[in-house]
Amino acid sequence: MNKKKFPESSLLFDQASKLIPMASQTYSKSYINFDKHDSPLFLDRGKGAYVWDIDNNKYIDFIMALLPNILGYNDKDINDSIILQLKKGISFSLATKLEYHLAEILVEIIPSADMVRFAKNGSDATGAAIRLARAATGKDKIIVCGYHGWHDWYIGSTEKDLGVPENVKKLTVSVEFNDLKKIKKLFENNPNDYAALIIEPEGAELPKNKFLNKIRSITKKYKTVLIFDEIVSGFRSDLGGAQKKYKVTPDLTTLGKAMANGMPLSALVGKKSIMKLNEEIFFSGTFSGETLSLAASIATITKLRNKGIIEKLITLGSRIRDNVEEIISSNRLEGIICLKGPDWRPFFHYKNSEYDKNILTHIIRKEFISHGILFGSAFNLSFPHTEKKVFDNTLRITNLIFKSIKEKLNSSEKKLLFTKKKSTSSFSVRKK
Repeated sequence: MNKKKFPESSLLFDQASKLIPMASQTYSKSYINFDKHDSPLFLDRGKGAYVWDIDNNKYIDFIMALLPNILGYNDKDINDSIILQLKKGISFSLATKLEYHLAEILVEIIPSADMVRFAKNGSDATGAAIRLARAATGKDKIIVCGYHGWHDWYIGSTEKDLGVPENVKKLTVSVEFNDLKKIKKLFENNPNDYAALIIEPEGAELPKNKFLNKIRSITKKYKTVLIFDEIVSGFRSDLGGAQKKYKVTPDLTTLGKAMANGMPLSALVGKKSIMKLNEEIFFSGTFSGETLSLAASIATITKLRNKGIIEKLITLGSRIRDNVEEIISSNRLEGIICLKGPDWRPFFHYKNSEYDKNILTHIIRKEFISHGILFGSAFNLSFPHTEKKVFDNTLRITNLIFKSIKEKLNSSEKKLLFTKKKSTSSFSVRKK
């Protein structure tokens, strides 16, 4: 670690590594993704679009805690709602009115929601959805498309499958987004096997040729539960999620991330005929009805509804996409890198196989950090990013970064930077 720039971070990393694997509770927030020699690894505080590391370096944050902070850090309205509830209590011996109030809101705005069940993270919500689908259909196998958390049923289909029983791995099959041909073939070859098809309806790829509508028809035909994993796209693609945007209603939906602006909360919603089975399966948690998160979620969704924030973020993402693509083109790098994904989360995509994408990702992250922007692979937008000063500085820095990358590609450093693989790389959730 650069001890001159990050002395406190360096010291804490050495200490924390002795007690905490990867010195972090979250894979994507660890040195696996942020080089310990060139990056801060511990943050101290945040306000709006900005964070400060424990060495007091200031950054524009485009990670936003892996997308929960749709209103930015320390939003006053959300903080006030939490403080008000804190004075009443956090966890209680019985249910609270807040559970009903938030459930009522979700049923009103999410097309697939007849009933609601709360949890604390996305993995628990998707895991519960799978158990529910199996209970509803009497079938065992699952088709997955996208990332769906750390539980055995899903992670057994990825390269991070250590510790997952072989028999569990066999119950899950992966498909690529928009690959309707493979999905049809799976059902035609095994028409009675699949309990659920779970998919991120909008993310790295956008649906083509009415893909979502077609898988809706296929799952109905084969009596398979269609689950939209909207942990990420919920409250970003549209207030009602990608399902509302594309007018496709799944049987079950999982929600999380942005629904409480950083407070730990997720939800499983869906058709009453299926959701009622929650009375028979076991999906329960001591902290699922924890009130601070529920209060924060009510305040967050209310603000999203009343302020037109989602629309503003989509407009912002489109402006960022247009300007960054122009910067890429002006530096003649369009054959190597481009922006993909939805406007609410444009991200860098590497087109040229000559260069290792993990190394390119590392270089871009390092360059952004050195210029005062905390960046992963995408512009994870929050409302404070709409401020003119934040937007202008982001474009100015991005221009500097791509000029630097162009120079590296045209220099003697090229071979060193792009042919030697780094020991740390991004987590890939799908086997090759």
